[in-house]
Amino acid sequence: MLEEQRVGEILAAVPERRHWRYRPRRVGMVWRSRTFRVAAVCTVLAVCALAILALVRDQTGTEGFLVGLGLAVLPVPLLMAAFRWLDRVDPAPWRNLLFALAWGAFAAALIAILANSFATRWIATTTADPANADNLGATVIAPVVEESAKAAAILLVFLFRRREFSGIVDGVVIAGFTASGFAFTENILYLGNAFGEDQQAGASGVASMTAATFFVRAVMSPFAHPLFTILTGTGFGLAAASARNRRLRRIALPLLGLVLAMGMHALWNGSASFFGPLAFYAVYAVFMVPLFGVLTWLVIWARRRELRALAAELPGYAAAGWLTPAEPLALASMRARGLARDAARRHHSFDAGAGWGNPYGPGHAPGHAPGTGAVHGPGHGAVAPVGAPAQALPPAQAQGRAPRKERRKARARGKAAARTVAEYESFAMSLASLRRQARLGTAGPDFAARELELLHHLWQRRDVAAPALAYAAQAAGLLRPYPFPPAPAAYWPTSAPAAFPPPHQAYGGYNPYQLPPR
Repeated sequence: MLEEQRVGEILAAVPERRHWRYRPRRVGMVWRSRTFRVAAVCTVLAVCALAILALVRDQTGTEGFLVGLGLAVLPVPLLMAAFRWLDRVDPAPWRNLLFALAWGAFAAALIAILANSFATRWIATTTADPANADNLGATVIAPVVEESAKAAAILLVFLFRRREFSGIVDGVVIAGFTASGFAFTENILYLGNAFGEDQQAGASGVASMTAATFFVRAVMSPFAHPLFTILTGTGFGLAAASARNRRLRRIALPLLGLVLAMGMHALWNGSASFFGPLAFYAVYAVFMVPLFGVLTWLVIWARRRELRALAAELPGYAAAGWLTPAEPLALASMRARGLARDAARRHHSFDAGAGWGNPYGPGHAPGHAPGTGAVHGPGHGAVAPVGAPAQALPPAQAQGRAPRKERRKARARGKAAARTVAEYESFAMSLASLRRQARLGTAGPDFAARELELLHHLWQRRDVAAPALAYAAQAAGLLRPYPFPPAPAAYWPTSAPAAFPPPHQAYGGYNPYQLPPR
Protein backbone atom coordinates (compact mmCIF):
# COMPACT_ATOMS: atom_id res chain seq x y z
CA MET A 1 0.00 0.00 0.00
CA LEU A 2 2.91 2.34 0.76
CA GLU A 3 4.42 1.59 -2.66
CA GLU A 4 1.12 2.31 -4.42
CA GLN A 5 0.73 5.52 -2.46
CA ARG A 6 4.23 6.62 -3.42
CA VAL A 7 3.65 5.84 -7.08
CA GLY A 8 0.39 7.76 -6.95
CA GLU A 9 2.15 10.79 -5.48
CA ILE A 10 4.79 10.70 -8.23
CA LEU A 11 2.21 10.45 -11.01
CA ALA A 12 0.14 13.22 -9.44
CA ALA A 13 3.19 15.48 -9.58
CA VAL A 14 3.49 15.20 -13.38
CA PRO A 15 2.56 18.58 -14.94
CA GLU A 16 -0.24 18.99 -17.44
CA ARG A 17 0.45 18.36 -21.13
CA ARG A 18 0.83 22.02 -22.02
CA HIS A 19 3.65 22.31 -19.43
CA TRP A 20 5.60 19.25 -20.62
CA ARG A 21 9.32 19.79 -21.19
CA TYR A 22 9.77 16.44 -22.95
CA ARG A 23 7.44 15.21 -25.64
CA PRO A 24 7.25 11.75 -27.28
CA ARG A 25 9.03 11.50 -30.59
CA ARG A 26 7.22 9.76 -33.45
CA VAL A 27 10.20 8.01 -34.98
CA GLY A 28 9.59 6.89 -38.54
CA MET A 29 5.85 7.57 -38.45
CA VAL A 30 5.97 9.94 -41.42
CA TRP A 31 7.68 7.48 -43.77
CA ARG A 32 5.31 4.70 -42.70
CA SER A 33 2.43 6.73 -44.09
CA ARG A 34 1.43 5.37 -47.49
CA THR A 35 0.25 8.81 -48.58
CA PHE A 36 3.65 10.31 -47.78
CA ARG A 37 5.50 7.59 -49.70
CA VAL A 38 3.30 7.99 -52.76
CA ALA A 39 3.65 11.77 -52.64
CA ALA A 40 7.43 11.51 -52.24
CA VAL A 41 7.80 9.16 -55.23
CA CYS A 42 5.54 11.31 -57.41
CA THR A 43 7.45 14.45 -56.41
CA VAL A 44 10.82 12.91 -57.24
CA LEU A 45 9.59 11.68 -60.62
CA ALA A 46 7.96 15.05 -61.40
CA VAL A 47 11.18 16.94 -60.61
CA CYS A 48 13.16 14.51 -62.78
CA ALA A 49 10.62 14.95 -65.59
CA LEU A 50 10.90 18.73 -65.53
CA ALA A 51 14.69 18.57 -65.44
CA ILE A 52 15.16 16.04 -68.25
CA LEU A 53 12.61 17.68 -70.54
CA ALA A 54 14.26 21.06 -69.98
CA LEU A 55 17.67 19.59 -70.84
CA VAL A 56 16.37 17.89 -73.98
CA ARG A 57 14.59 21.05 -75.09
CA ASP A 58 17.78 23.04 -74.51
CA GLN A 59 19.75 20.68 -76.77
CA THR A 60 17.17 20.30 -79.55
CA GLY A 61 15.35 23.64 -79.52
CA THR A 62 11.63 24.10 -79.10
CA GLU A 63 10.68 23.07 -82.63
CA GLY A 64 12.98 20.05 -82.64
CA PHE A 65 11.71 19.05 -79.20
CA LEU A 66 8.10 19.07 -80.37
CA VAL A 67 8.90 17.10 -83.54
CA GLY A 68 10.94 14.58 -81.58
CA LEU A 69 8.21 14.26 -78.97
CA GLY A 70 5.53 13.60 -81.59
CA LEU A 71 7.61 10.92 -83.33
CA ALA A 72 9.05 9.29 -80.20
CA VAL A 73 5.64 8.63 -78.68
CA LEU A 74 4.50 6.47 -81.63
CA PRO A 75 6.19 3.16 -80.68
CA VAL A 76 5.43 3.48 -76.95
CA PRO A 77 1.82 2.13 -77.08
CA LEU A 78 3.02 -0.81 -79.19
CA LEU A 79 5.71 -1.70 -76.64
CA MET A 80 3.34 -1.30 -73.69
CA ALA A 81 0.71 -3.49 -75.37
CA ALA A 82 3.29 -6.17 -76.17
CA PHE A 83 4.59 -6.41 -72.62
CA ARG A 84 1.08 -6.25 -71.16
CA TRP A 85 0.09 -9.12 -73.44
CA LEU A 86 2.95 -11.20 -72.05
CA ASP A 87 1.62 -10.54 -68.54
CA ARG A 88 -1.92 -11.77 -69.18
CA VAL A 89 -1.65 -14.86 -66.94
CA ASP A 90 -1.09 -12.97 -63.69
CA PRO A 91 -1.19 -9.24 -64.58
CA ALA A 92 0.98 -6.94 -62.53
CA PRO A 93 -0.71 -3.90 -60.96
CA TRP A 94 -0.71 -0.87 -63.19
CA ARG A 95 0.90 1.22 -60.45
CA ASN A 96 4.07 -0.87 -60.72
CA LEU A 97 4.13 -0.64 -64.51
CA LEU A 98 3.51 3.11 -64.58
CA PHE A 99 6.20 3.63 -61.96
CA ALA A 100 8.66 1.65 -64.08
CA LEU A 101 7.69 3.58 -67.22
CA ALA A 102 8.05 6.96 -65.48
CA TRP A 103 11.34 5.95 -63.85
CA GLY A 104 12.82 4.98 -67.20
CA ALA A 105 11.54 8.07 -69.01
CA PHE A 106 12.53 10.63 -66.39
CA ALA A 107 14.79 9.43 -63.56
CA ALA A 108 16.95 6.97 -65.50
CA ALA A 109 17.16 9.28 -68.53
CA LEU A 110 18.22 12.23 -66.32
CA ILE A 111 20.92 10.15 -64.62
CA ALA A 112 22.16 8.91 -67.98
CA ILE A 113 22.32 12.27 -69.73
CA LEU A 114 24.16 13.93 -66.83
CA ALA A 115 26.59 11.04 -66.28
CA ASN A 116 27.29 10.56 -70.00
CA SER A 117 27.94 14.26 -70.53
CA PHE A 118 30.30 14.42 -67.57
CA ALA A 119 32.13 11.24 -68.65
CA THR A 120 32.52 12.43 -72.23
CA ARG A 121 34.03 15.74 -71.11
CA TRP A 122 36.33 13.91 -68.69
CA ILE A 123 37.54 11.52 -71.42
CA ALA A 124 38.12 14.39 -73.84
CA THR A 125 40.16 16.28 -71.22
CA THR A 126 42.13 13.26 -70.00
CA THR A 127 43.03 11.71 -73.36
CA ALA A 128 43.39 15.01 -75.21
CA ASP A 129 41.46 13.35 -78.04
CA PRO A 130 38.04 14.96 -78.29
CA ALA A 131 37.36 13.16 -81.58
CA ASN A 132 37.16 9.72 -79.95
CA ALA A 133 35.65 10.91 -76.67
CA ASP A 134 32.09 10.50 -77.94
CA ASN A 135 32.78 6.99 -79.28
CA LEU A 136 34.45 5.85 -76.05
CA GLY A 137 31.66 7.37 -73.99
CA ALA A 138 28.96 5.67 -76.04
CA THR A 139 30.70 2.28 -75.95
CA VAL A 140 32.17 2.14 -72.44
CA ILE A 141 30.37 4.64 -70.21
CA ALA A 142 26.83 4.76 -71.60
CA PRO A 143 26.05 1.01 -71.28
CA VAL A 144 27.19 0.92 -67.66
CA VAL A 145 25.36 4.09 -66.62
CA GLU A 146 22.15 3.52 -68.56
CA GLU A 147 21.67 -0.15 -67.65
CA SER A 148 22.43 0.57 -63.99
CA ALA A 149 19.91 3.43 -63.94
CA LYS A 150 17.23 1.25 -65.53
CA ALA A 151 18.02 -1.66 -63.23
CA ALA A 152 17.30 0.60 -60.25
CA ALA A 153 13.58 0.56 -61.13
CA ILE A 154 13.53 -3.26 -61.23
CA LEU A 155 15.39 -3.37 -57.91
CA LEU A 156 12.91 -1.00 -56.26
CA VAL A 157 9.91 -3.05 -57.39
CA PHE A 158 11.71 -6.24 -56.35
CA LEU A 159 12.38 -4.89 -52.84
CA PHE A 160 9.20 -2.94 -52.07
CA ARG A 161 6.61 -4.89 -54.10
CA ARG A 162 8.01 -8.33 -53.46
CA ARG A 163 4.61 -10.07 -53.32
CA GLU A 164 3.85 -8.84 -56.84
CA PHE A 165 7.23 -9.96 -58.22
CA SER A 166 7.24 -13.76 -58.37
CA GLY A 167 8.99 -14.93 -61.52
CA ILE A 168 10.61 -14.38 -64.89
CA VAL A 169 7.54 -12.86 -66.53
CA ASP A 170 7.25 -10.19 -63.83
CA GLY A 171 10.91 -9.26 -64.25
CA VAL A 172 10.63 -9.10 -68.04
CA VAL A 173 7.51 -6.93 -67.94
CA ILE A 174 8.92 -4.45 -65.40
CA ALA A 175 12.19 -4.28 -67.37
CA GLY A 176 10.31 -3.79 -70.63
CA PHE A 177 8.24 -0.89 -69.30
CA THR A 178 11.34 0.75 -67.79
CA ALA A 179 13.33 0.47 -70.99
CA SER A 180 10.38 1.66 -73.11
CA GLY A 181 10.21 4.84 -71.06
CA PHE A 182 13.96 5.35 -71.35
CA ALA A 183 13.90 4.81 -75.12
CA PHE A 184 11.04 7.32 -75.41
CA THR A 185 13.08 10.14 -73.87
CA GLU A 186 16.24 9.18 -75.74
CA ASN A 187 14.35 9.14 -79.03
CA ILE A 188 13.13 12.68 -78.39
CA LEU A 189 16.76 13.78 -78.12
CA TYR A 190 17.98 11.94 -81.22
CA LEU A 191 15.01 12.83 -83.40
CA GLY A 192 15.08 16.46 -82.27
CA ASN A 193 18.78 16.77 -83.10
CA ALA A 194 18.21 15.10 -86.48
CA PHE A 195 15.42 17.56 -87.22
CA GLY A 196 17.74 20.45 -86.35
CA GLU A 197 20.37 19.13 -88.78
CA ASP A 198 17.74 18.83 -91.51
CA GLN A 199 16.68 22.41 -90.89
CA GLN A 200 20.24 23.62 -91.31
CA ALA A 201 20.86 21.50 -94.42
CA GLY A 202 17.44 22.16 -95.93
CA ALA A 203 16.68 18.45 -96.22
CA SER A 204 13.17 17.02 -95.97
CA GLY A 205 11.11 14.00 -96.88
CA VAL A 206 12.26 10.39 -96.97
CA ALA A 207 15.90 11.32 -97.61
CA SER A 208 16.11 13.48 -94.45
CA MET A 209 18.11 12.63 -91.36
CA THR A 210 14.89 12.68 -89.31
CA ALA A 211 13.29 9.96 -91.42
CA ALA A 212 16.45 7.81 -91.30
CA THR A 213 16.74 8.20 -87.52
CA PHE A 214 13.07 7.34 -87.04
CA PHE A 215 13.43 4.24 -89.23
CA VAL A 216 16.48 2.94 -87.35
CA ARG A 217 15.27 3.68 -83.82
CA ALA A 218 11.47 3.32 -83.99
CA VAL A 219 10.90 0.86 -86.86
CA MET A 220 14.01 -1.27 -87.12
CA SER A 221 14.96 -1.55 -83.45
CA PRO A 222 12.17 -0.38 -81.12
CA PHE A 223 12.96 -3.35 -78.84
CA ALA A 224 16.70 -2.52 -78.54
CA HIS A 225 16.62 -0.91 -75.11
CA PRO A 226 13.94 -3.31 -73.80
CA LEU A 227 16.03 -6.22 -75.08
CA PHE A 228 19.07 -5.15 -73.03
CA THR A 229 17.12 -4.46 -69.86
CA ILE A 230 15.13 -7.70 -70.17
CA LEU A 231 18.37 -9.55 -69.43
CA THR A 232 18.51 -7.75 -66.09
CA GLY A 233 14.82 -8.39 -65.48
CA THR A 234 15.29 -12.09 -66.22
CA GLY A 235 18.00 -12.24 -63.57
CA PHE A 236 15.71 -10.63 -61.02
CA GLY A 237 12.88 -12.98 -62.05
CA LEU A 238 15.04 -16.06 -61.53
CA ALA A 239 16.11 -14.67 -58.15
CA ALA A 240 12.48 -14.12 -57.17
CA ALA A 241 11.64 -17.73 -58.00
CA SER A 242 14.59 -19.06 -55.97
CA ALA A 243 14.23 -20.33 -52.42
CA ARG A 244 15.00 -17.92 -49.60
CA ASN A 245 17.90 -20.01 -48.31
CA ARG A 246 19.77 -19.67 -51.63
CA ARG A 247 21.16 -16.24 -50.83
CA LEU A 248 24.15 -16.44 -53.17
CA ARG A 249 21.94 -17.33 -56.11
CA ARG A 250 19.47 -14.55 -55.33
CA ILE A 251 22.33 -12.02 -55.41
CA ALA A 252 24.38 -13.44 -58.28
CA LEU A 253 21.59 -13.86 -60.84
CA PRO A 254 20.53 -10.16 -60.99
CA LEU A 255 24.19 -9.10 -61.18
CA LEU A 256 24.82 -11.58 -63.99
CA GLY A 257 21.80 -10.28 -65.90
CA LEU A 258 23.00 -6.71 -65.44
CA VAL A 259 26.50 -7.57 -66.73
CA LEU A 260 25.01 -9.29 -69.80
CA ALA A 261 22.79 -6.27 -70.45
CA MET A 262 25.81 -3.96 -70.28
CA GLY A 263 27.77 -6.22 -72.64
CA MET A 264 25.01 -6.38 -75.25
CA HIS A 265 24.48 -2.64 -75.01
CA ALA A 266 28.22 -1.99 -75.47
CA LEU A 267 28.33 -4.31 -78.49
CA TRP A 268 25.33 -2.55 -80.03
CA ASN A 269 26.77 0.97 -79.51
CA GLY A 270 30.33 0.01 -80.43
CA SER A 271 29.33 -1.58 -83.74
CA ALA A 272 27.95 1.75 -84.94
CA SER A 273 30.60 3.98 -83.33
CA PHE A 274 33.82 2.22 -84.39
CA PHE A 275 33.07 -0.06 -87.34
CA GLY A 276 30.48 1.79 -89.40
CA PRO A 277 27.02 0.94 -90.68
CA LEU A 278 27.94 -2.48 -92.13
CA ALA A 279 29.08 -3.74 -88.73
CA PHE A 280 25.95 -2.26 -87.20
CA TYR A 281 23.70 -4.27 -89.53
CA ALA A 282 25.85 -7.38 -88.99
CA VAL A 283 25.47 -7.14 -85.22
CA TYR A 284 21.76 -6.55 -85.69
CA ALA A 285 21.39 -9.72 -87.80
CA VAL A 286 23.81 -12.00 -85.95
CA PHE A 287 23.19 -11.03 -82.32
CA MET A 288 20.12 -8.87 -81.83
CA VAL A 289 17.57 -10.83 -83.87
CA PRO A 290 18.54 -14.26 -82.43
CA LEU A 291 18.63 -12.84 -78.91
CA PHE A 292 15.19 -11.35 -79.43
CA GLY A 293 13.90 -14.74 -80.56
CA VAL A 294 15.49 -16.57 -77.61
CA LEU A 295 14.10 -14.13 -75.06
CA THR A 296 10.66 -14.24 -76.67
CA TRP A 297 10.70 -18.03 -76.45
CA LEU A 298 11.88 -17.83 -72.83
CA VAL A 299 9.06 -15.49 -71.84
CA ILE A 300 6.41 -17.60 -73.58
CA TRP A 301 7.81 -20.72 -71.90
CA ALA A 302 7.70 -18.98 -68.52
CA ARG A 303 4.09 -17.98 -69.15
CA ARG A 304 3.13 -21.54 -70.03
CA ARG A 305 4.94 -22.67 -66.90
CA GLU A 306 2.75 -20.34 -64.87
CA LEU A 307 -0.32 -21.88 -66.46
CA ARG A 308 0.94 -25.40 -65.69
CA ALA A 309 1.56 -24.34 -62.10
CA LEU A 310 -1.98 -23.01 -61.97
CA ALA A 311 -3.31 -26.33 -63.22
CA ALA A 312 -1.19 -28.19 -60.66
CA GLU A 313 -2.03 -26.13 -57.57
CA LEU A 314 -5.75 -25.44 -57.93
CA PRO A 315 -7.21 -28.98 -58.05
CA GLY A 316 -6.51 -29.27 -54.33
CA TYR A 317 -8.81 -26.34 -53.70
CA ALA A 318 -11.41 -27.98 -55.93
CA ALA A 319 -11.16 -31.12 -53.79
CA ALA A 320 -11.58 -28.95 -50.68
CA GLY A 321 -14.79 -27.48 -52.09
CA TRP A 322 -13.59 -23.96 -52.90
CA LEU A 323 -13.70 -24.47 -56.69
CA THR A 324 -15.83 -26.56 -58.99
CA PRO A 325 -13.99 -29.41 -60.77
CA ALA A 326 -14.04 -27.61 -64.14
CA GLU A 327 -12.53 -24.35 -62.90
CA PRO A 328 -8.86 -25.43 -62.68
CA LEU A 329 -9.02 -26.62 -66.29
CA ALA A 330 -10.57 -23.38 -67.52
CA LEU A 331 -8.24 -21.17 -65.47
CA ALA A 332 -5.21 -22.96 -66.93
CA SER A 333 -6.22 -22.06 -70.50
CA MET A 334 -5.98 -18.50 -71.83
CA ARG A 335 -8.58 -19.31 -74.49
CA ALA A 336 -11.03 -20.64 -71.91
CA ARG A 337 -10.50 -17.61 -69.67
CA GLY A 338 -11.38 -15.30 -72.55
CA LEU A 339 -14.44 -17.39 -73.36
CA ALA A 340 -15.54 -17.18 -69.73
CA ARG A 341 -15.36 -13.38 -69.66
CA ASP A 342 -17.23 -13.08 -72.93
CA ALA A 343 -19.86 -15.60 -71.88
CA ALA A 344 -20.45 -13.87 -68.52
CA ARG A 345 -20.89 -10.52 -70.26
CA ARG A 346 -23.41 -11.90 -72.75
CA HIS A 347 -25.20 -14.12 -70.24
CA HIS A 348 -25.84 -11.38 -67.69
CA SER A 349 -26.91 -9.03 -70.47
CA PHE A 350 -29.37 -11.74 -71.51
CA ASP A 351 -30.61 -12.05 -67.93
CA ALA A 352 -31.19 -8.31 -67.79
CA GLY A 353 -33.43 -8.42 -70.86
CA ALA A 354 -31.14 -7.18 -73.61
CA GLY A 355 -32.62 -9.55 -76.12
CA TRP A 356 -29.30 -11.31 -76.87
CA GLY A 357 -28.79 -15.05 -77.06
CA ASN A 358 -27.80 -17.05 -74.00
CA PRO A 359 -24.20 -18.29 -74.51
CA TYR A 360 -24.64 -20.96 -71.83
CA GLY A 361 -27.00 -22.79 -74.16
CA PRO A 362 -30.67 -23.74 -73.81
CA GLY A 363 -31.76 -24.67 -70.34
CA HIS A 364 -29.03 -22.71 -68.56
CA ALA A 365 -30.69 -20.41 -66.08
CA PRO A 366 -28.74 -17.76 -64.14
CA GLY A 367 -26.16 -19.39 -61.88
CA HIS A 368 -26.21 -22.73 -63.73
CA ALA A 369 -22.88 -24.49 -64.10
CA PRO A 370 -22.73 -26.85 -67.09
CA GLY A 371 -21.83 -30.37 -66.14
CA THR A 372 -22.95 -30.05 -62.53
CA GLY A 373 -26.65 -30.67 -63.05
CA ALA A 374 -27.60 -27.99 -60.54
CA VAL A 375 -28.61 -24.39 -60.28
CA HIS A 376 -26.88 -22.37 -57.59
CA GLY A 377 -26.46 -18.79 -56.61
CA PRO A 378 -28.31 -16.21 -54.59
CA GLY A 379 -32.00 -16.94 -54.46
CA HIS A 380 -31.70 -20.46 -55.87
CA GLY A 381 -32.58 -22.86 -53.10
CA ALA A 382 -33.85 -25.71 -55.30
CA VAL A 383 -32.00 -27.99 -57.66
CA ALA A 384 -32.94 -27.87 -61.34
CA PRO A 385 -31.87 -30.54 -63.83
CA VAL A 386 -29.77 -29.72 -66.89
CA GLY A 387 -32.57 -29.78 -69.49
CA ALA A 388 -34.98 -27.58 -67.57
CA PRO A 389 -36.72 -24.94 -69.69
CA ALA A 390 -35.33 -21.44 -69.49
CA GLN A 391 -37.19 -18.68 -67.76
CA ALA A 392 -39.84 -16.82 -69.75
CA LEU A 393 -38.57 -13.72 -71.55
CA PRO A 394 -39.88 -10.28 -70.71
CA PRO A 395 -42.57 -9.01 -73.08
CA ALA A 396 -40.30 -6.41 -74.67
CA GLN A 397 -37.61 -9.03 -75.29
CA ALA A 398 -40.12 -11.57 -76.65
CA GLN A 399 -41.22 -9.01 -79.26
CA GLY A 400 -37.67 -8.41 -80.47
CA ARG A 401 -35.46 -5.83 -78.77
CA ALA A 402 -35.74 -4.41 -75.30
CA PRO A 403 -36.14 -0.66 -74.77
CA ARG A 404 -32.97 1.41 -75.05
CA LYS A 405 -32.83 2.12 -71.32
CA GLU A 406 -33.07 -1.58 -70.55
CA ARG A 407 -30.36 -2.37 -73.09
CA ARG A 408 -28.03 0.16 -71.44
CA LYS A 409 -28.65 -1.43 -68.06
CA ALA A 410 -28.09 -4.84 -69.59
CA ARG A 411 -24.75 -3.81 -71.09
CA ALA A 412 -23.68 -2.35 -67.76
CA ARG A 413 -24.53 -5.61 -66.01
CA GLY A 414 -22.72 -7.57 -68.66
CA LYS A 415 -19.57 -5.46 -68.31
CA ALA A 416 -19.71 -5.80 -64.52
CA ALA A 417 -20.02 -9.59 -64.85
CA ALA A 418 -17.06 -9.78 -67.23
CA ARG A 419 -15.02 -7.65 -64.83
CA THR A 420 -16.00 -9.96 -61.97
CA VAL A 421 -14.79 -13.01 -63.92
CA ALA A 422 -11.51 -11.23 -64.75
CA GLU A 423 -10.99 -10.44 -61.06
CA TYR A 424 -11.78 -14.04 -60.18
CA GLU A 425 -9.17 -15.26 -62.65
CA SER A 426 -6.59 -12.86 -61.25
CA PHE A 427 -7.23 -13.91 -57.66
CA ALA A 428 -7.08 -17.58 -58.66
CA MET A 429 -3.69 -17.04 -60.31
CA SER A 430 -2.45 -15.23 -57.22
CA LEU A 431 -3.67 -18.11 -55.07
CA ALA A 432 -1.84 -20.66 -57.23
CA SER A 433 1.34 -18.55 -57.16
CA LEU A 434 1.10 -18.23 -53.39
CA ARG A 435 0.66 -21.99 -53.03
CA ARG A 436 3.68 -22.61 -55.26
CA GLN A 437 5.77 -20.16 -53.23
CA ALA A 438 4.81 -22.01 -50.05
CA ARG A 439 5.83 -25.30 -51.62
CA LEU A 440 9.20 -23.82 -52.67
CA GLY A 441 9.73 -22.20 -49.30
CA THR A 442 9.60 -18.60 -50.56
CA ALA A 443 6.27 -17.60 -48.99
CA GLY A 444 6.35 -15.35 -45.94
CA PRO A 445 5.10 -16.11 -42.44
CA ASP A 446 1.70 -14.59 -43.27
CA PHE A 447 0.96 -17.30 -45.83
CA ALA A 448 -2.19 -18.53 -44.06
CA ALA A 449 -3.69 -15.05 -43.76
CA ARG A 450 -2.97 -14.23 -47.41
CA GLU A 451 -4.41 -17.57 -48.55
CA LEU A 452 -7.61 -17.04 -46.59
CA GLU A 453 -7.97 -13.50 -47.97
CA LEU A 454 -7.65 -14.76 -51.55
CA LEU A 455 -10.16 -17.54 -50.88
CA HIS A 456 -12.56 -14.94 -49.50
CA HIS A 457 -12.21 -12.86 -52.68
CA LEU A 458 -12.87 -15.93 -54.81
CA TRP A 459 -15.91 -16.87 -52.75
CA GLN A 460 -17.42 -13.40 -53.12
CA ARG A 461 -17.26 -13.69 -56.94
CA ARG A 462 -18.06 -17.37 -57.28
CA ASP A 463 -21.75 -17.01 -58.14
CA VAL A 464 -20.87 -15.11 -61.31
CA ALA A 465 -17.54 -16.67 -62.24
CA ALA A 466 -18.10 -20.38 -61.59
CA PRO A 467 -20.86 -20.92 -64.21
CA ALA A 468 -18.93 -18.90 -66.80
CA LEU A 469 -15.71 -20.87 -66.23
CA ALA A 470 -17.57 -24.18 -66.29
CA TYR A 471 -19.17 -23.21 -69.59
CA ALA A 472 -15.79 -22.08 -70.97
CA ALA A 473 -14.12 -25.36 -70.00
CA GLN A 474 -16.80 -27.27 -71.87
CA ALA A 475 -16.82 -24.89 -74.87
CA ALA A 476 -13.01 -25.08 -75.20
CA GLY A 477 -13.12 -28.89 -75.23
CA LEU A 478 -11.30 -29.27 -71.92
CA LEU A 479 -13.87 -31.66 -70.46
CA ARG A 480 -16.89 -33.67 -71.39
CA PRO A 481 -20.25 -32.97 -69.75
CA TYR A 482 -20.85 -35.28 -66.83
CA PRO A 483 -23.08 -35.14 -63.78
CA PHE A 484 -21.01 -34.38 -60.70
CA PRO A 485 -21.90 -36.74 -57.82
CA PRO A 486 -23.63 -34.90 -54.99
CA ALA A 487 -21.87 -34.58 -51.66
CA PRO A 488 -23.21 -36.54 -48.66
CA ALA A 489 -26.19 -34.89 -47.00
CA ALA A 490 -24.27 -34.59 -43.75
CA TYR A 491 -22.12 -31.83 -45.34
CA TRP A 492 -25.08 -29.80 -46.60
CA PRO A 493 -26.07 -26.76 -44.59
CA THR A 494 -29.45 -25.30 -45.41
CA SER A 495 -27.95 -22.71 -47.78
CA ALA A 496 -25.31 -24.95 -49.38
CA PRO A 497 -25.43 -25.49 -53.16
CA ALA A 498 -26.06 -29.14 -53.93
CA ALA A 499 -23.21 -29.43 -56.45
CA PHE A 500 -20.37 -28.57 -54.05
CA PRO A 501 -18.15 -31.41 -52.78
CA PRO A 502 -17.39 -31.83 -49.07
CA PRO A 503 -14.36 -30.14 -47.49
CA HIS A 504 -11.09 -31.98 -47.89
CA GLN A 505 -9.20 -32.98 -44.73
CA ALA A 506 -5.78 -32.72 -46.40
CA TYR A 507 -6.31 -28.97 -46.79
CA GLY A 508 -7.12 -28.25 -43.18
CA GLY A 509 -10.78 -29.15 -43.48
CA TYR A 510 -11.73 -25.91 -45.23
CA ASN A 511 -15.50 -25.64 -45.28
CA PRO A 512 -16.65 -23.02 -47.79
CA TYR A 513 -20.11 -22.92 -46.22
CA GLN A 514 -18.80 -21.60 -42.90
CA LEU A 515 -17.78 -18.22 -44.33
CA PRO A 516 -19.82 -15.29 -43.06
CA PRO A 517 -22.73 -14.43 -45.37
CA ARG A 518 -22.21 -11.57 -47.83
